[in-house]
Amino acid sequence: MFNWDEEWNISFAGCGFRSIYYLGALGCLLERAPQLVYGASKIGGASSGCLVAAALTMCADVLTMAKEARKHTLGVFHPTFSLLRTVRASLLEKLPEDAHLRASGKLCVSLTRLADGKNVLVSEFDSREELIQVLMCSCFFPVYCGFVPPSYRGVHYMDGALSNNMPLFEQRNTITMAPFSGESDICPTEGTFNFFEVHYGNVTVLWSVKDEQTILDDLRCSRQKLAEICHNGYMDALRFLRERGELLHLHPPHN
Repeated sequence: MFNWDEEWNISFAGCGFRSIYYLGALGCLLERAPQLVYGASKIGGASSGCLVAAALTMCADVLTMAKEARKHTLGVFHPTFSLLRTVRASLLEKLPEDAHLRASGKLCVSLTRLADGKNVLVSEFDSREELIQVLMCSCFFPVYCGFVPPSYRGVHYMDGALSNNMPLFEQRNTITMAPFSGESDICPTEGTFNFFEVHYGNVTVLWSVKDEQTILDDLRCSRQKLAEICHNGYMDALRFLRERGELLHLHPPHN
């Protein structure tokens, strides 16, 4: 149970090509309960989730980004985005010069140390370049992104989801988000028939044959599919607000 008299956090699970789900969810929260987003003490993420967390920490216009989900112009959030070729250039273009100052103490990024597979959480950044290095490390999935992982402070790291896919999960009052059915606060809800639980990096996923087809569909996303994923995120966040309305001291919408 959340206690909104105390500090709270938001955490985004790594989810590959389905990051667009978060844009829909955040679009809903920012429209209907912006205090939940802007009042968060820390915002964490692993893998693709850390890019969403970084955008939110930098006060990016997430509402506009959600609308772009319907126009096939999502940059790093689109399945056709090439991580190796574009992520650094995209971050250099989008992140403000004082990004590291805005992010320090607020953004929490999950990394997996290559040498021993241990998880490392980073929330302090000495420079904009260092922030970019951390984000690239968290998004580096071996083989898919290459064979030599990037480094941060001279140490090689890889995808944070491999060791901790939900940073800040263990702390009280953390709103967790994931685009797969499971135990996260904001996530799709499916019937439990023919599902089995998969525990992965602090995230519990209810897995079915349907999810295998979903992953295949992600690899060939159409504009309509992208819009659908974004819409699902919006509706799941709306359900969260309705269910927690009394606790959040909100008046849930009737529509």
